[in-house]
Amino acid sequence: MMTLKNSKLVVLALLALFLTPLLAQAEGLIAGQKFKGDKEIVVTFADPVDKAVVENVANYTIYEEPDPDIRLVLETATLSEDGKVASLFFKDALNTAMTHVVNVKGLAGIESTTFKVSKSYLGYLFGIMISALLINNFVFTKYLGLCVFFGTSKKKSTAKGMGVVFTIVMVVSAIMSWFFYNFILIPYNLNFLQIVIFIGLVSLTVQAVDTVLRKVNPVLFNSFGVFLVLVIANCVIIAVPLIVANNNYNIFETFMLALGAGGGFLLALYLMSSVSERMQLANIPPTFKGLPIAFIVAGQFAMAFLGFSGLQIF
Repeated sequence: MMTLKNSKLVVLALLALFLTPLLAQAEGLIAGQKFKGDKEIVVTFADPVDKAVVENVANYTIYEEPDPDIRLVLETATLSEDGKVASLFFKDALNTAMTHVVNVKGLAGIESTTFKVSKSYLGYLFGIMISALLINNFVFTKYLGLCVFFGTSKKKSTAKGMGVVFTIVMVVSAIMSWFFYNFILIPYNLNFLQIVIFIGLVSLTVQAVDTVLRKVNPVLFNSFGVFLVLVIANCVIIAVPLIVANNNYNIFETFMLALGAGGGFLLALYLMSSVSERMQLANIPPTFKGLPIAFIVAGQFAMAFLGFSGLQIF
């Protein structure tokens, strides 16, 4: 008697047997495919194709690879004059982080042609880093880590040092948290302990950085004061492992997220410290001196960073 597991294997084998010829045909017919913006897919053909077939939206079946039952609505399809480049325009924005499957009927006399559209993985990794660095900057868009941000952003030297320390702690603790989460917490169903474990790992990392700084650069260590201790339970540091756990990132994606988040915090500190040094020479009304003017400047930076919303480099 065939078990449920064997039945699934048979179904997958049949699907692979059915799709392999289609994908092989697509490889010879499709010269390239890519996302363009968030509502367009551009397909390049190896040879000119029939315009009537390409521009008939009824010939297309398009969906995200993990959700084949949810079909995407294609509004229009256009073909270039040379018949080699097709532009597919969609009604709703596409999730370009996901692989999309496109099936076209009657293309080049073939009953059904199937191909996949996805970003390059390297571009995807850099996209994660750029997003954490600029688009979703943890300070200016998520408003995390403000205690350390306002406390150590008065001088450039202190700001740069704290930014570097933050980045190192963030990267090391995020990678350690990823290993603990994937190889200990998940296998033993201890997910409910993730915050406690993550804080413990951050504490270990901060203690190591504390010891090294105390020996290598005592001046920088003294300039940090109590703020180095605050790193242990800082929301920016803890946010990265939590985001990694929620999004099921792998080790490379975790590294890029932590590097981008740390770089974004360093950038925020440096920008704020540059303005703070100039404000010391400015004639600021007594009512606004100190934190009030700092909050105003931070708010202006936050508004400026809104300009990165929707930015897509890769």
